[in-house]
Amino acid sequence: MNIFEAVVLGIVEGLTEFLPVSSTGHLTITEKLLGLKVDSPDVTAFTAIIQTGAILAVVIYFWKDIVRLVAGFVRGLFSGEARREFDFKFAWYVIAGSVPIAVVGLLFKDQIEGVLRSLWFVAAALIGWSVVMIFAERAATQQKHEQDLTLKDVLIIGVAQCIALIPGVSRSGATISAGLLRDLDRVTATRLSFFLGIPALTAAGLLEAVKEFKKISDGVGWGNTAIATLVSFVVAYASVAWLLKFVAHHSIVTFVWYRVAVGVILIGLLAGGVITAT
Repeated sequence: MNIFEAVVLGIVEGLTEFLPVSSTGHLTITEKLLGLKVDSPDVTAFTAIIQTGAILAVVIYFWKDIVRLVAGFVRGLFSGEARREFDFKFAWYVIAGSVPIAVVGLLFKDQIEGVLRSLWFVAAALIGWSVVMIFAERAATQQKHEQDLTLKDVLIIGVAQCIALIPGVSRSGATISAGLLRDLDRVTATRLSFFLGIPALTAAGLLEAVKEFKKISDGVGWGNTAIATLVSFVVAYASVAWLLKFVAHHSIVTFVWYRVAVGVILIGLLAGGVITAT
């Protein structure tokens, strides 16, 4: 990998991490087009690590909210009255909602980094999950807001987040769709998706950084990984701000047509032998 390729992949990650189009799917496609071996340990580790740049963008964007939630959670550990406050409940919901993807991600790590990295799976997931997104928008009442969240809502959304371990589904696409099906308004579902992504993607990135440190050094290189992570941070910050404004007035079905188009084109390239699946 050279610096140009690292910058390109950083831009792709930053643009797609929080849009419901699948960042892992787009990274896998881009890595393949750049001639990288998408199921190689250093490449899969690189893909996970540069997501931390996008997560840092979310942390900074929501810094005041995060400080308030952490303070509320700490107060709730020592005060029964504080445990009845929304900040404690929401912080607890985020922790509880992050457990399913941690368990499933560890149990099926080999499959996620192996067979599921096939571009056939990416194409199928891009098209298949689009149907769910359309259904979610049409079924949603959007009658519930952030203050109406329950632990059951967040656990269901947390389980849906696990489906996004399949490249092409999209973590935000899965969580926002699940939120809509729980009758959350679109902005609340999107904000919750951001918060649930912080522990999930940070843990995944740090785990890969430690576990595959030598393979990164010998393969794509830590310099390129750092560059891609920085670029993803800058681009993702702008993407977060844009998406929150967009979903306030637009359906996520807008992204479906793009997802389907990419999936169909990808199937055509694979079937025609232009590119290989792994």
